[in-house]
Amino acid sequence: MANSAQARKRARQNTKRRQQTASQRSMVRTYLKRVDAAIASKDYAAATEAYNKAVPVIDRMADKGIIHKNKAARRKSRLNKAIKNLQG
Repeated sequence: MANSAQARKRARQNTKRRQQTASQRSMVRTYLKRVDAAIASKDYAAATEAYNKAVPVIDRMADKGIIHKNKAARRKSRLNKAIKNLQG
């Protein structure tokens, strides 16, 4: 239990930040699931459109530190590779 005013404020800040981070992480996962679903349905146009919408979100969350930069790059690379395989 936070006893000082400073500790109470930090507890409030941590709660707010944890909720914001969880929301942003959920948003990234939703975009990734949309791309995965389009790839699974073998629809190249839909997969490309979903991928193009997901990339800026992934990059933004990597910049904010919500996900690691290398993980963001790896996910984008693997999704792009899967989409390219649909075309060929």
